[in-house]
Amino acid sequence: MEHGASFTSLVIVVTVALLTPIILQRLKLNIIPVVVAEILMGLIIGKSGFNLVEQDMWLETLSTLGFIFLMFLSGLEIDFSAFSSRKKREPLPNGKLEPKSFQTAMIIFVAILILSIGLSFLFVLAGFVDSAFLMTIIIATISLGVVVPTLKEANIMKSVIGQIILLVAVIADLVTMILLAVFASIHETGGNTWLLLILFVAGLILYFVGRRIKNNKIMDTLSRGTVQIGTRAVFALIIFLVALSESVGAEHILGAFLAGVLVSLLSPNEELVHQLDSFGYGFLIPIFFVMIGVEMDIWSLFTDPKLLLFIPLLLIALLVSKLLPVYYLKKWYDTKTIMASGFLLTSTLSLVIAASTIGERLNIITPQMSGIFILVAIISCIITPIVFKKLFPKEAAREKVINVSIIGVNQVTMQVYQELKSTLYDVTFYHKQQEKYDFQIADSLFEIVELENYSEEILRQTDIYSADIVVISTGDSFLNAEMSLMIKRAGVDRVICRVENMEMEEELRREDIEVFSMLTSTKALLTALIQSPNIFALLGNTETSLHEIILRNKEFEGMSLRSFPFTGDVIFVRIFRGSDFVIPHGDTELQLNDHLLVTGSHEYVTELKRQLEFNFK
Repeated sequence: MEHGASFTSLVIVVTVALLTPIILQRLKLNIIPVVVAEILMGLIIGKSGFNLVEQDMWLETLSTLGFIFLMFLSGLEIDFSAFSSRKKREPLPNGKLEPKSFQTAMIIFVAILILSIGLSFLFVLAGFVDSAFLMTIIIATISLGVVVPTLKEANIMKSVIGQIILLVAVIADLVTMILLAVFASIHETGGNTWLLLILFVAGLILYFVGRRIKNNKIMDTLSRGTVQIGTRAVFALIIFLVALSESVGAEHILGAFLAGVLVSLLSPNEELVHQLDSFGYGFLIPIFFVMIGVEMDIWSLFTDPKLLLFIPLLLIALLVSKLLPVYYLKKWYDTKTIMASGFLLTSTLSLVIAASTIGERLNIITPQMSGIFILVAIISCIITPIVFKKLFPKEAAREKVINVSIIGVNQVTMQVYQELKSTLYDVTFYHKQQEKYDFQIADSLFEIVELENYSEEILRQTDIYSADIVVISTGDSFLNAEMSLMIKRAGVDRVICRVENMEMEEELRREDIEVFSMLTSTKALLTALIQSPNIFALLGNTETSLHEIILRNKEFEGMSLRSFPFTGDVIFVRIFRGSDFVIPHGDTELQLNDHLLVTGSHEYVTELKRQLEFNFK
């Protein structure tokens, strides 16, 4: 009977995890992060609500695994290429030169940390908590899980202000996680924090081993089919580092976080990251967040007036600790931008839950105080993205031009240049110095940046590394491959490379470089012409060719195609949603980040692209 009861509780929790995003979607409550909604649903079915869930081994184990996997994905979210950005500083609309992203982010975070320490001592002196160390971690931490999707939705991830906000959040995530590990180590091992060095040395060794075997042909073969060696290796890494972190007296979450950082440093391919995200956010992590709500007794928080007073005071402390340091950006940006940035950086969740859980287990804080911390984190995650979107200037996210750099002038790239050159694309040609006569032929029609050679030193003196898309199409496949790897590893999102060698194609694809071949393309088109002449005609006609549009404008989210305000002569062919595709019908509702495959005249497609991708309201 007890065995059946445990499964009943598990069924309830899993069902709630399944229904939560559906309810959010139907009620148009997409402004609330799903993880926050899961905690709120847990409150309804748990101790604070109907008390339908009983604690048992199954739920405890799955919840712990969800927490471990959440910390792993938090480490995986950190994009270290942001630290090595060498983008040229451009003038802002006010005439001032853009700030240096990393240097500015470091100054802001140091100020946040100093303010957090000061505010923590005030809370200790006021008698709310006993540990200034724990309070510093809770006030200083920032939720990457809220910051990253909010920046992406606002279409400012690649802007300088977006990079500064992201870097502050990344640095805060790294530093507060390390501080939390030191805090736990001091209280559990009596101050033997040097044992943490064993964990970091092991991580360093595993990183070099991973780099050595990552591009091995055997590993590539084993990554397909039922073997999925990459996924197995990731789970083995998580379990090993979690076990090692516990054996040296650290928290298991540090091992999981370190595993995520290592995988991120090894630049995993997008397919593997998608698989890990799907498993984590599709199964384990929702159970963890629902159980957070289930275990909270929210009514006990309102029995003590002192605890009630602590809620607004902690929220004020979170805001003050972020808004004052961000005011440093006043040198470059207007007040609205600064206020919006400060509010977004106030969001906090995962590490607050980790810190409060550890503090409660070590008897440093009471269960009621732990609940207060989590409740404040939930409130911050609901309020801050809304305020950010209301305050952040719309002009900063509107009419974004896609910068395309093309290396190599030839008949194909010149045709592409003419097709792309518009108000949506800013295309620049780069070519090695050539015979004067040949150059004049090209120069009479195109603007070309002439390069002495294609060395890394020369390329870094150009704007290539700050482009959104880089296309490499010289006549030398080996040189193309070398440049594409160099540019991709420097942090450029999309790199498209021309190679005529099958083995090189596979190696570049493993690095998430998009590859094309003149031979393969010609062969495919000739086959299409023979087998499907009408499809070939569709691809070759500029007025009826296929175009891909990404839906980023929230105004059209949830809108059915039947009620779409305008399409002109545009026809929706397919809608790609994650790894799946949808055949469009009149009742099909659009979702953010849908990839729409459309056909129609150039005029209507360009206008549709402008409306769906670049206008934010």
